[in-house]
Amino acid sequence: MWRHPRAILWATAAVVTLGFLVALEIAARRYDVPGPITNQVREVILPPKSGFLLYASMALMMVVLPWRQRFIAVGAAIGIDIVFLVVRWAAGVEVTEGHPFGNGALWVILGCAVVAVTRRTGQERVLLLKGVGLGLLLVTGRKTGDTWLLITSKTRPAVLDQYVATADRALGDPSWVVGRIVTATGRVGFQFLDIVYGQLAVAAVVIALYQLRNVAAEGRFPGHHLVRTFLVIGLLGPAIYMIFPVVGPIFAYGNGVEHWSSVSLWSPMPPTEHWAVANLWPQTPPPISTPQHMPFDEITPRNCMPSLHTAWATTIFIHSRKGPWFLRFAGTFWLIATLAATLGFGYHYGADLIAGVVFTLTIEVALRSLDRGWDRSGIQLVAYGTTVFAVLLVSYRYLPLEMARHPWVYGPLLVLAMVSVIYGYVRTTAQWEPKPAPAPRPEPQPELI
Repeated sequence: MWRHPRAILWATAAVVTLGFLVALEIAARRYDVPGPITNQVREVILPPKSGFLLYASMALMMVVLPWRQRFIAVGAAIGIDIVFLVVRWAAGVEVTEGHPFGNGALWVILGCAVVAVTRRTGQERVLLLKGVGLGLLLVTGRKTGDTWLLITSKTRPAVLDQYVATADRALGDPSWVVGRIVTATGRVGFQFLDIVYGQLAVAAVVIALYQLRNVAAEGRFPGHHLVRTFLVIGLLGPAIYMIFPVVGPIFAYGNGVEHWSSVSLWSPMPPTEHWAVANLWPQTPPPISTPQHMPFDEITPRNCMPSLHTAWATTIFIHSRKGPWFLRFAGTFWLIATLAATLGFGYHYGADLIAGVVFTLTIEVALRSLDRGWDRSGIQLVAYGTTVFAVLLVSYRYLPLEMARHPWVYGPLLVLAMVSVIYGYVRTTAQWEPKPAPAPRPEPQPELI
């Protein structure tokens, strides 16, 4: 087995992932909080914080099972959850944090891992273990992201919001514009976007299930699918947060509690009025002045640059293009609604969204090239996307005043930079698509005399 490069690649990836999780666990312990491994182990018994995500992870795992075993797995998960509910009710345990369900899904995933090791052999074992790994990676990625966000708030006491907000004047302060529109729609508009924004992972699972629908029949996974891009985005994105910490308009320029109390029945916001520059969002754009680092609390994640919600929604849009019409419609809808929510809720600046699109397309091309083999076009586009992304970050940090003072120059340049990466992606991936074989030319018939 070890003579095969793909086996070595999988083993290396497993070791690196495990080492990364252990390192993140140790880093979290330094701040007296549980890390991703501890949080995942707790959900075997305690009420899980990610009940829906655990069932979505189980759904991804089940793509490797035949239909009869899928029904058995779902029934077992529901039955285990019912047992947990009855035991907690009998013991008088109230679920104040997390979801009352989800343990059953995690037990089924772990149970399939045990079955793969003890009852399967050869290719069947490999396929089932890949399915288990796919399901566990999805929920572990969520735990890893939560720990990353906590570390950003603890290790980055100063944020760069004034730089990004100033640079955003070149784009016309889109967060302030969309924020006023969402506020004007009242609770109905807010809660509609809140549902779309909060269930992004569910939309991703729907697209992924369509892409992986034939795994059980074919006995193998496709070379590239949505979950791979999702996981890589979630792994690399928080690393950028450490380099470019930004909290977002609602925190840096507004009082979240005051604004959300008028439109939201849930999603309480932490009080940030003591840290905000002023209570300006979304009514009044910030004045143009020399930006500087501003101190912020040790609770709010520095998770704006780039916008990973935009990155994930863009990934959903890309991978829905080859599906039936309703999946293509859903991918387009989720992208538009997510962009509206990220801006309208004050979570992101327009500059974050542009960086998020470039970030996503660069990763997508890199993963596709890794699957099909690197060629000149793939290498060039990855290098170009990386360069554009780096230039965007440098511009936001060192040229914000010039961008704010000359919006009719820098605004189109920012959009053009993003569009150039989009154009390069569309053109390059179109060349990679298999060309239909030409129809055979009919042989000439002999003339009858």
